[in-house]
Amino acid sequence: MTVYKFPDIFRNSNYAEGGTIPPLLLRLPVSQHSATEKTSVLKDGCFECCIKCLGGIPYASLIATILLYAGVALFCGCGHEALSGTVNILQTYFEMTRSAGDVIDVFTMIDIFKYVIYGVAAAFFVYGILLMVEGFFTTGAIKDLYGDFKITTCGRCVSAWFIMLTYIFMLAWLGVTAFTSLPVYMYFNLWTICRNATLVDGANLCLDLRQYGIVTIGEEKKICTMSESFIKMCESNELNMTFHLFIVALAGAGAAVIAMVHYLMVLSANWAYVKDACRMQKYEDIKSKEEQELHDIHSTRSKERLNAYT
Repeated sequence: MTVYKFPDIFRNSNYAEGGTIPPLLLRLPVSQHSATEKTSVLKDGCFECCIKCLGGIPYASLIATILLYAGVALFCGCGHEALSGTVNILQTYFEMTRSAGDVIDVFTMIDIFKYVIYGVAAAFFVYGILLMVEGFFTTGAIKDLYGDFKITTCGRCVSAWFIMLTYIFMLAWLGVTAFTSLPVYMYFNLWTICRNATLVDGANLCLDLRQYGIVTIGEEKKICTMSESFIKMCESNELNMTFHLFIVALAGAGAAVIAMVHYLMVLSANWAYVKDACRMQKYEDIKSKEEQELHDIHSTRSKERLNAYT
């Protein structure tokens, strides 16, 4: 048996005093009416929750984080593979071998660079997460500027610390970008020599590794276009692949620099907003204290007048 509910809007109207109730209203069961109201409330609540969550996302920090992760991934991945390809080229075509003992040679330096790449990848993965969390907290502080949210001195110190640290990392990435351009320049010269050797018949062009400081002055490691090793190196895909990997690594370092600059702009803007929010909080506190004092004075005077009247 279905129970029908008399709508509340007609309880105190002419319909409730004996008037005719619309048939459509009589046919509306209580269960269907309640379910419709609950569904509407749930939809409104989910929509408002989604809007609130989307409004709390720091999109500027998110874009900078994605750019940072992309740049670091390109630099670390392509740089590692390019260094491995460089070792194979030096050993295969330049006939270089690792030095025995604790002597620091070019192969030892390449191994050190690989370990540095591992550390850079791990460090900036964590640093990107920290900057993203800081962006969430700062965005929440700005959104709740006129609410109960309080910006502490520790929060301001953390924001200032991130600005200083990001500036240092930006300078570091500028140095990494400049350093990564060196192997790109070396491989460009080598690629140019290979191209000129194929275009000009009988040209005897040589590449001496002592020019780039890869070997010592007393150790001659030179390869010329007339040699069989040079021809095999130019015809191999290893040289072309290593050259392009270094180019991509350089692009990744440049992307990391842009991400650091973007982070600096975001952090500086957040710092300015937080500083303004602190001033606004001080103003609101002073204003509330003055209003409370005025209310106390008014209450005291009213009591005095009442006592004097009685």
